Amino acid sequence: MGSNPFSIAAIGTHVASERLDNVPRAERFAYDQDSLRTKIGVLATARKEAGQETSDLCVLAYQDLAAKCGDALSPETLDLIVVVTQHPDGFGLPHTAAIVHGKLDLPKTCFAFDLSLGCSGFVAALATVSGYLMATGGKRAVIFTADPYSKSMSEDDKNTSMIFGDAATATLIEEGATWRIGRFDAGTKASRALERDAEGVLRMNGRAVFDFCALNVPGSVKRTLELNDLTLEEVDAFALHPGSKYIVDTVVKRIGIPAPNELPCAGYGNTVSSSIPLILADMDPHASPTVLVSGFGVGLGWSTCVLTSEK
Repeated sequence: MGSNPFSIAAIGTHVASERLDNVPRAERFAYDQDSLRTKIGVLATARKEAGQETSDLCVLAYQDLAAKCGDALSPETLDLIVVVTQHPDGFGLPHTAAIVHGKLDLPKTCFAFDLSLGCSGFVAALATVSGYLMATGGKRAVIFTADPYSKSMSEDDKNTSMIFGDAATATLIEEGATWRIGRFDAGTKASRALERDAEGVLRMNGRAVFDFCALNVPGSVKRTLELNDLTLEEVDAFALHPGSKYIVDTVVKRIGIPAPNELPCAGYGNTVSSSIPLILADMDPHASPTVLVSGFGVGLGWSTCVLTSEK
C-alpha cells in the first residue's frame, strides 16, 4: 500500500439545518417528479443561515469532531489545518484557514492554508496533508471542507439550486491503522462547465459535467485499484462523489458495481468537497475495512484513492 503512515482517525460534520424542498420547486421549474428522483436524486437541499460564513461552518464541524474525540483531541497537538473551499470568507484575504485558526485559538506552531478545489478537494487534501506531515515531521492535522454554494447560487437556476447544499466537515489525520491513506490517481481536463459568471453567479453546463465524469472516473477507479494492488472484489465499500443520481448510476455501471437505491445526500444535496467525508462519517471502518473514495467535478478534475484498515 506504499509508505504513507497517515490515516483518517475521526470525522466531525455539520449539515446546515434549513431545508428547501425540491418537490414544489421541481413543479415551479416544470421538472417532472420522476426525473427529480431518478436523474437529480436530491429531494431537499440544505441552506446555511444568512449571517454564517464559511469559517463558521468549519468551527461547527470541528466542535462535532472534538465531541467525538474527547480528550484525545487537543488543539496544541495540531501541526496543520487545511480548509478546502472555493467560497472563502469575504473576498478570500486573509485565507479562511487563518480565520478558522483564530476562531479555534490554535497555537502559532499550527500552519494553516486553503486548498481551492471543489468536488475532488477532500481526496486531494488527503494527499496534500499527509505529504506535508511526512515532509515536516508533523504528527496531526485537520482537513476542513466547507463550500457553501448558496453564497453564489441563484435560487432561480434549476440547473444548480435543486442540486447543491451547504455543509462542512472536519477530518482528523494522524498515524494509525484505521483507514490508512493509500496511493492516488488524479487528473484535470480544464473546462468552464461549472464556474461563476461575470456577476459572480454560479453557472453549470450539466451535460458537459456528466460527459466528463462518465468518461474519466471509471478509468481512474481502475488505475487506483492497480496502484494499490487490489481487485474490484476486494473493495468493501465505495464513497463516490454524489454529483447527481444520473452521474452516479452511469459511473457505477461502467465500473461494474451496483447502483445505489438513492443518493446518500438525497435529504440535503451535493455538498461539493464535503460529500465524501459525510459519507465516510456514516461508515464503520471495521465493517468496511477497504474503501475506495473518488471525488470528481468542478475544474474539471478528479482525485481517487483507497483507504484501508487492518482486519
